Amino acid sequence: MKNILVTGANGQLGACFKKISGNYPDFNFVFKSSSEADITNKSKLQKLFAEGNFDWVINCAAYTNVEKAESEEEKAFKINAEAAKHLAELCNENQAKLVHFSTDYVFDGKAEKPYIETDKTNPINVYGASKLKGEQLIAEVLKEHFILRTSWLYSEFGHNFYKTILRKIDEKAELNITTSQTGTPTNANDLAKFVLEIIASENKDFGLYHFSNIGEATWYSFAKAILEFTGNSEEIRLNESNNFKTIATRPEYSVLDKTKVQEKFHKKIPEWKMSLKSLILS
Repeated sequence: MKNILVTGANGQLGACFKKISGNYPDFNFVFKSSSEADITNKSKLQKLFAEGNFDWVINCAAYTNVEKAESEEEKAFKINAEAAKHLAELCNENQAKLVHFSTDYVFDGKAEKPYIETDKTNPINVYGASKLKGEQLIAEVLKEHFILRTSWLYSEFGHNFYKTILRKIDEKAELNITTSQTGTPTNANDLAKFVLEIIASENKDFGLYHFSNIGEATWYSFAKAILEFTGNSEEIRLNESNNFKTIATRPEYSVLDKTKVQEKFHKKIPEWKMSLKSLILS
């Protein structure tokens, strides 16, 4: 029986882990929301670790508001970097392994082909910089870790682009969606399943990996696919936009290369449209 702590359990990704946890009877999950286990409070974390005897920690707690991070830089770094280091230190002290999630926003988006793990990082917004710092601090402190960079997460849980478009469909609203960013929509359920497969396999190829669904899209083509699969292509007007204004600068191209994760774990990753369709039709 493996004891697994999941932090940030009430967020989107944490909810995906809860959803499939029953499929793993050999795992004893301890789900803690950010209010129940504030990862910025190291002394309370120490108490939790002392009581839990955890074999693994899956850190789903994060500051993810890309826009607000520009004005809340200290808070973003406190959660995404300093607190990530706290977790790594406690994992090290308690012989636990850590799974941590990072982002395609560690890159500046100037590439012309998908990014591999060793490509030069150069975040162009506070959120990306805070997540990159978290990666670096974990790697300095803890050998037995998996850091998974992912992109454009969506699911039936939490706040995300997919759910926003579904709400707009219900409101019969006209959609103006940007074509100026290219990345890969990633079903958070696929990411959660992959993480538990890693833990179950007892694979020791620790380190940094890229995981997103296969293929690439703009936010416009993502929205178009949602309309198509929900049967609303004719009812909802969808317009292309290339002047969508945001506070935070976003990378224009942030597709992640998944070769390393596919080869190391013999993993077949679903194509993004097929994964989206399966979620909508489930």
